[in-house]
Amino acid sequence: MAGSDEVNANESKRVVPLNTWVLISNFKVAYNLLRRPDGTFNRVLAEFLDRKVPANTVPVDGVLSFDHVHRATGLLNRVYLPAPDDVSQWGFEELEKPLSTTEDVPVILFFHGGSFSHSSANSAIYDTFCRRLVGLCKGAVVSVNYRRSPEHRYPCAYDDGWAALEWVKSRPWLMSGKDSKVHVYLAGDSSGGNIAHHVAVMAAEAKVEVLGNILLHPLFGGQGRTESENKLDGKYFVKLEDRDWYWRAYLPEGEDRDHPACNPFGPRGRSLEGLKFPKSLVVVAGLDLLQDWQIAYVEGLKRNGQDVKLLYLKQATIGFYFLPNNEHFYCLMEEIKNFVKSDC
Repeated sequence: MAGSDEVNANESKRVVPLNTWVLISNFKVAYNLLRRPDGTFNRVLAEFLDRKVPANTVPVDGVLSFDHVHRATGLLNRVYLPAPDDVSQWGFEELEKPLSTTEDVPVILFFHGGSFSHSSANSAIYDTFCRRLVGLCKGAVVSVNYRRSPEHRYPCAYDDGWAALEWVKSRPWLMSGKDSKVHVYLAGDSSGGNIAHHVAVMAAEAKVEVLGNILLHPLFGGQGRTESENKLDGKYFVKLEDRDWYWRAYLPEGEDRDHPACNPFGPRGRSLEGLKFPKSLVVVAGLDLLQDWQIAYVEGLKRNGQDVKLLYLKQATIGFYFLPNNEHFYCLMEEIKNFVKSDC
């Protein structure tokens, strides 16, 4: 059972750095304004409240970016590239050249979070995070917009993720290495982590190579209630009733949370045994009420013979990676770097 809002706020303040607490608390207030009891969503207000930043072809901190509208979907992808040593020589004609002809350069296809309903590829918090990934992994990042619920339900986000993967795989200027191919990793947080899993399944079924999955407290669940859900309900920014609202908004009408989109290894989930599924890094925050479902996901991968590493951060909350003000942030950055660099 959730305690009073005041008690829960005081508890979270004790373990979360103040600026992170303010950031996520502000999101929580905004999110509560946007959801309506009838299942609809105030999209106009959501776009007004979501602070977005423009792309920059003039490098900032060694990273340049530009936006591309996918012709097939009409959705925006934001591309981040390491800035060349001589910036004055860079132009869009450089996109006719591969990232490298000698070294394998990672390309991270990133799906933003927001419970399938909030945020965008050009939201300020995700723009900053993707820039960090470029510097960390010495590679490229493509941040993906996808159609959001409740206006666009399952499987729209997965279809858009698949279209983005196909687009990335077909870009000659994202190729690298002696084998001249795109070395793709999928990554995402919250609903973005969920999308990364399902796009990876689609890729494995189509025999499209993905080198790895990086899932940051991925949004999974199920019809039953777990110990962590009951224990942490409302204590660290998130309430079960809010999570339930987002699933009702995303899943097909009339479906419950044992739908495979929500519960991939549940009673209606599919087996991944024998499938060439990419290795996975699954990051679980110990103060996230969904941690039991995330750990069950890790166990499901293991049962299906897949390669997975669990990074469990006992005192971390959701969104800990947005600001470099805690030891969990630096631990995660090191893990991601090692996970990607082991192949490159």
